[in-house]
Amino acid sequence: MHNSQVDAYLRRLGIEPAQWHTAPTAPVTPTIEVLRDLHLRHLQAVPFENLSIHLGEEIVLEEKWLLDKVVGARRGGFCYELNGSFGALLAALGFEVTLLAARVHGDEGRLGIPYDHLALRVRTGDGSEWLADVGFGAHSHWPLAFGERGEQKDPGGSFRIVEAGPDLDVVVNGRPQYRLEARPRQLGDFVAGAWWHSTSPVSHFVQSLVCSRVTEDGGRITLSGRTFKVTGPDGAREERELGTDEEVLGVYRHRFGIELSRVPTVRNPRRGD
Repeated sequence: MHNSQVDAYLRRLGIEPAQWHTAPTAPVTPTIEVLRDLHLRHLQAVPFENLSIHLGEEIVLEEKWLLDKVVGARRGGFCYELNGSFGALLAALGFEVTLLAARVHGDEGRLGIPYDHLALRVRTGDGSEWLADVGFGAHSHWPLAFGERGEQKDPGGSFRIVEAGPDLDVVVNGRPQYRLEARPRQLGDFVAGAWWHSTSPVSHFVQSLVCSRVTEDGGRITLSGRTFKVTGPDGAREERELGTDEEVLGVYRHRFGIELSRVPTVRNPRRGD
């Protein structure tokens, strides 16, 4: 990423670059405080969404494409896109970033496909390591201490990283969320996983629509099809059905910052047969 792309990304997160730059080649000091701020801002500004799948848009796991979508078009994406672009930003800001593959825990203890999920291992300037993940949907608001094996309190819940043979399980509120591999990966390694999630009829991304982000008060808003849900920081939830296309497009525009010319519809809804 060149400097103008970094500046545009920071503005996407609500940051004025001039307030951050300390030197032309090192815009910020790569501290945990900076990482925490960027992580939360990303969750608040860039929605977790799978709209491209149902709008017939191509998903390309290349840095330029990701920046064009997340920064240029002010869209969101799912894990490969969000953590892929966020990792590129962090690396440009001086953090040491490693892409990690994970498999999501499903029903009855089943694990998802290989390259099911993309997460980030981030090293700050003092050598400490953190698990950053802005692409799982409902997850931690702040990075998790990678080497910590005890409970880590977060606005998103109670988290633990526990040993699982050679791998690590990320556990949320006592329930395993995903199994993380330690081996470093490249963005291109996740192409098959992204293709499967965007094309397979059994993929939940193909079966449903979602657009979700963390709110400034620590809650969450989610648009699932035409159902708009508002969850407060205390867990209280309200939801309503949107009647017209204009209402749906208005929520995308005003609550998620996404401009669409038409309402996306599920192309392959799950059927009982």
